[in-house]
Amino acid sequence: MKYYIIAGEASGDLHGSNLIKGLRASDPQAAFRFWGGDLMSAACGERPARHYADTAVMGLTDVLGKAGKILGNLRFCKSDILAWNPDVVILIDYPGFNFKIAKFAHQKGFKVYYYIAPKTWASREGRNRKLKKYVDKLYIVFPFEIPYFQKAGIDFVYKGNPLLDSVDNHRYSPASHTPYVALLPGSRKGEIKRMMPVCMEVADKLGCKMVVAGAPSRSPADYAPFIGGRSNVELIFGRTYDILKYAQAAIINSGTASLEAALIGTPQVVCWSTSAVTAFVARHIFKVMDHISYISLGNLILNKEAFKELIQEDFTADNVVAEIRALDLKARRNRMLDDYAAIRQALGGSGASLAIAESIYNSLLQGER
Repeated sequence: MKYYIIAGEASGDLHGSNLIKGLRASDPQAAFRFWGGDLMSAACGERPARHYADTAVMGLTDVLGKAGKILGNLRFCKSDILAWNPDVVILIDYPGFNFKIAKFAHQKGFKVYYYIAPKTWASREGRNRKLKKYVDKLYIVFPFEIPYFQKAGIDFVYKGNPLLDSVDNHRYSPASHTPYVALLPGSRKGEIKRMMPVCMEVADKLGCKMVVAGAPSRSPADYAPFIGGRSNVELIFGRTYDILKYAQAAIINSGTASLEAALIGTPQVVCWSTSAVTAFVARHIFKVMDHISYISLGNLILNKEAFKELIQEDFTADNVVAEIRALDLKARRNRMLDDYAAIRQALGGSGASLAIAESIYNSLLQGER
């Protein structure tokens, strides 16, 4: 089978790489063309049609600023799909772009599978109509999505969460032999720009070592202006799981990394900040979506605050310092670790990546729609 896979972010690259490994196990004749990153390249031995470092956008203002580039990428993607003529187009999250491709591919007669369902339970529920109309098969990865999509009347497949495989199969080794606080400021330039100044102030106030996990799509130059000459801040690339595993605590930009920290067992505080315009829109959306109380996946899974979320105005150096110090309290850490165990249990067992790949391959063999 020929698989055209589109991932537009670092988390999508991780999920896509594990999916490719599963598809190669299920379908020895599998051929891949993809939008993604280095992990997907390593999994299939091919270069991406587009690297996610050149396609990722964050928030309304970023979308507006890169409108021309986005349109150019859409035109290229559509023509590339037609030229390659895959058996299926597999979309991984990245909804702003992927919904447009879903409509195009469906109208051109290609099978469209959506892996890592778009978070319509958090915002823009109107997109559910597009899921029904343009997507042949939807794969979800969180247990709290099950009742939501059932109520929405959207068929789905749930085989567990592939992050468990990534975390549990990693070979860990210490990233530093000095006690430290980990910082995961995100993979987009906008996230780094908003996270780093506050977190460098945190490093100064705490007076401890801080290890920054460099995103695979970024370079040292993206962090250097913020780190400056600080001798207590170290930037390390390619070892995010190791950095999390051996950290005393972690400061994490909201996203997949916060769930990875929970599965690894690292005490954390989640921080999130964006432009005033994007924040205003987000708050309006969350006010309408009254069933959403948190922005972090781990907290959403439990529907309780397993770890603190410092959002927008609450994301200050003083607040982060206070939370990091609070994590030194044994009772606080133990409660968090108990909640982490509950998160892991809710996600089910290992083997999700292979199970999802087998489902995709068997569905294509049987000609399902």
